[in-house]
Amino acid sequence: MNDERAVPVVGGNDRWVWIAALLLYGVGDTVTTLWGLSTGGVTEAGPVAKPLIAAYGHAAILGIKTVVFPSFYLVWRALRTPGRIAVPFALAVVGAVVTAWNLLVIVGAP
Repeated sequence: MNDERAVPVVGGNDRWVWIAALLLYGVGDTVTTLWGLSTGGVTEAGPVAKPLIAAYGHAAILGIKTVVFPSFYLVWRALRTPGRIAVPFALAVVGAVVTAWNLLVIVGAP
């Protein structure tokens, strides 16, 4: 049975926005954060990541991403409107901003 009101699982623009979220938030933020932390002159500023990194080391970043992505995906899946594209879009935007910020901090570090 084909329901015209159904929103596809992943298709069209959603796929590309999820790819952007993965690249910007998943890869970009993770790589630039680890790079910055490895320089010695940079510390984590995020209120969630900072104490986790202090307690568990750099691997905490991967743990955070492992929780964030499935959580956002579940929210995205639960929404049944075209506006649900805002979920991966938010990750992509945050990823772009944080990756750019990390790069600026790294370049300005002593």
